[in-house]
Amino acid sequence: MNWRGWLLAAALFGPMLSTASAVSPSSIPAKPQSRIFQRGYAAYYGGRPDRSTRMTAAHLSLPLGTWVRVTATATGRSVVVKINDRGPFGGGGRIIDLSTTAARALGITRQGVAPVTLSILARP
Repeated sequence: MNWRGWLLAAALFGPMLSTASAVSPSSIPAKPQSRIFQRGYAAYYGGRPDRSTRMTAAHLSLPLGTWVRVTATATGRSVVVKINDRGPFGGGGRIIDLSTTAARALGITRQGVAPVTLSILARP
């Protein structure tokens, strides 16, 4: 098959082979439609890989696949993450563990732990 054949096959069958979740970051509203769900502290860890995004997090009770806006209360910076793991288990007021990518975007890697608020954007 030449390159045109591969291109045609990808265009026709690519959408059927996609394994991404039904909710993608581009379909999430820019501003949360819900109020603040939780306040506490965020820490970061290596993160669990996800096919659709590197902006992931662990939460104890939110359903896996939930999209959440995490806002650093000290700076006002925010990131949108997908819950794809369970945690944090250490206590101490921590409510979410962010992937390293999300923590860098939020600007908390130097601190290690930072006060945040969570707003739910989309549930699976």
